Amino acid sequence: MACTSYRPGPTRAAVLAVAALLLLLVPPAGRAAAAEPGLPLGDPGLTETRTTQTLAQGVTLTRIVRGTEPAPADQINTTTRGPWMVDVLTIDPRTARGHLRATYGPDLAHTEKTTDLVRSSGALAGVNGSFFTFTASQDYPGDPVGLGLFDGRLLSEPTGDGTEADFVVDAPGNRAVMGRLSWSGSLHNRRTGATLPLTYVNHPPVVPAACADPTDPTQCTAPGDVVRFTPEFAASTPSGAGVEVVLDRHGCVVRTQRTRGTQLASGQTSVQATGAGAAALLHTVDGGCLRTDSVLTDEQGRRVPVHPGLFGVNGRYRLTADGRIVVPTGSGSFFDRNPRTIAGTTRDGRIVLATVDGRMTTSVGTTMAETAAVADALGLTDAVNLDGGGSTTLSVEGALVNHPSGSAERAVGDALVFVPGPYRPAEG
Repeated sequence: MACTSYRPGPTRAAVLAVAALLLLLVPPAGRAAAAEPGLPLGDPGLTETRTTQTLAQGVTLTRIVRGTEPAPADQINTTTRGPWMVDVLTIDPRTARGHLRATYGPDLAHTEKTTDLVRSSGALAGVNGSFFTFTASQDYPGDPVGLGLFDGRLLSEPTGDGTEADFVVDAPGNRAVMGRLSWSGSLHNRRTGATLPLTYVNHPPVVPAACADPTDPTQCTAPGDVVRFTPEFAASTPSGAGVEVVLDRHGCVVRTQRTRGTQLASGQTSVQATGAGAAALLHTVDGGCLRTDSVLTDEQGRRVPVHPGLFGVNGRYRLTADGRIVVPTGSGSFFDRNPRTIAGTTRDGRIVLATVDGRMTTSVGTTMAETAAVADALGLTDAVNLDGGGSTTLSVEGALVNHPSGSAERAVGDALVFVPGPYRPAEG
């Protein structure tokens, strides 16, 4: 993925590095507390300090520390005394000289640390983004579980799960919107009119047990998947039983394979099919050229125009909507206290990316209800819960700012980053 070539000069970088270190090393008591109302976390009257630094024009980083004593290790999920450590990156589109975008590593299917994604994209700062496959797939751990929209290219479709909450940003204007998107896709043979629905974009298809090793994959009648792949997915497409059709940039057939797995050249795409979809795909192709239809719609059923400069990542659950807390009640580990990453907007259009450290005696994390309360207290009229837990990371110029849980920073699928300079479309 093409990235902006801007890199800050050594003097500015050194100043920001020192500032980031100060956030980590200077004791909260040594910095002036701000006058903002306290976060609605724990007991009333807990000591709370806030320190804000300006990273660039229109971009600030605030650290909020609420509570002063480490929590007993056995009370992290129940204590009302904290402590909590919250880092808040605020971008004011009216004055900021840069743009917010989503980015991933060398390919979509693998993972990179947030600090590396911030550094490689030339970003001033950023946080982790989407929920991703992670340990569920050894071969493709970075595969987004839900929306993945990068510079107007839909590389992963929304899941259709009612809990998915997507964060979409129009980079040229730094305008962000949130909601649950839906997707439909299909293939159409321009000559015969044959049509075939798509199941996914850039996700390994499921091979039905009855079709795992057929002599002829087109003879299997068990339901399977039909999946479109792009070169951004990985060095090669997933291999296995089924069929695969490689198309050129005009949708015309380059080659047909009765097994899956190939390398795609620039401008090429492929369609894989398993189960009964294998025969259906070959029938739809029938030596012709295919048109691919891909449609995103919002919660009101309105079509979402996809164009260069549009980026989107997936989250789970809206926290606030139109100034109201809307997160549902729930139980289980997901709703318990965890590290959290929040993305949202204020009523006057500022974009806020925040992290809450958790699962530690020095910062206990937040439940889903507490996370929504934090978003509301930060003035986020609209906010979503991005991937959290061990993924929660905030970085300034590639330096780690928060304290991720676990023994080391986790590699993630993608990140939201603020890149200095105007938006420029990707080349190619």
